[in-house]
Amino acid sequence: MAIYFYTKNDEYGEFSNFSPHGVERDELWWPTVEHYFQAQKFEDDVYRERIRNAHNAMQAANLGRSRKVPLRADWEEIKDQIMYQGVLKKFQTHAELKSLLLSTGEQEIVENAPGDYYWGCGKEGTGLNRLGEILVRVRGELRASE
Repeated sequence: MAIYFYTKNDEYGEFSNFSPHGVERDELWWPTVEHYFQAQKFEDDVYRERIRNAHNAMQAANLGRSRKVPLRADWEEIKDQIMYQGVLKKFQTHAELKSLLLSTGEQEIVENAPGDYYWGCGKEGTGLNRLGEILVRVRGELRASE
């Protein structure tokens, strides 16, 4: 049986990048993984800082989706690794989240995002579910490190 999550208010909503669990990356504190991930799309330090200081994850996501500032040239090549680094750090930082993730055993984890066919499963369940796959990878690595 798979575990489905989407919004931060769902059961397992802590798995969402919008959950209010910050991470330290690159010697900076990021309020959510969403803030961190969206900022990494850009080389412009001022714009990255604007995203880091966004009031909430939705505002950070909207700033990150803007194309008024050019994306870094290598974004498509590195985005999965950036997501992995942010998600891993989140579950290393917050012991209660680590316990929750480990409690899922060997279950598949699916981001039930109807509009996202890359990070989520999409409306028909045909998406790549890359975020779910990353969560499963992180779970395995956390388990192996215990």
